[in-house]
Amino acid sequence: MEELARQAGITVRTLRFYRERKLIAPPRREGRIAWYDDRHLARLRTIAALLERGHTLNGIAELAEAFDHGRDVGDLLGVGEPSEETPVRLTPEELADRFAGEVTAENLAAAMDMGYLGADGDAIVHISRRLLDVSAALVREGIPLAEVLDAAHRVRRHAESLAELFADLVGRHACEQELHRLRPLAKSAVEAELSLALDRRLRANPKGD
Repeated sequence: MEELARQAGITVRTLRFYRERKLIAPPRREGRIAWYDDRHLARLRTIAALLERGHTLNGIAELAEAFDHGRDVGDLLGVGEPSEETPVRLTPEELADRFAGEVTAENLAAAMDMGYLGADGDAIVHISRRLLDVSAALVREGIPLAEVLDAAHRVRRHAESLAELFADLVGRHACEQELHRLRPLAKSAVEAELSLALDRRLRANPKGD
């Protein structure tokens, strides 16, 4: 414990307090000896970084609980599944920086439930760089992250319906293996229709009232 506290730059008393608050996992014990490892040190450094960013210990404890009970990154990404999306590996403090003031236990749990975030040791993996960048940009524009996640949930329902429609279309007129090759056509059609829908919306309300 003394060695871990020294490497983390905190006192043993502070370390004991973090253990009592369950901010770090219990050590591995061999008889009367308690062994800490790099994960404990990483968690302590994350706590320090989040405190510097204005998070409270209560908030950090809630984040830690949501993070520890989130799905594993293997469940998130699957094995051998095709995807055009690029996962992004983040530290908890990098995630906090991207969504300043919006990374709450509720938002973290919601993102994990939707399969956007997964845990990989003391790191976080987001399933899609594009979705991560878009959601962060919307938050920077003043839209609360909770509302961004709610909108994403509704968008997903429509996206699933569109994917099923295109898969059925291809399945009726081509073999199922053609779906992967023809997916750019589906994406182009959806993007064009969304662009036209936004055009109609802007023409109907040009001042954005």
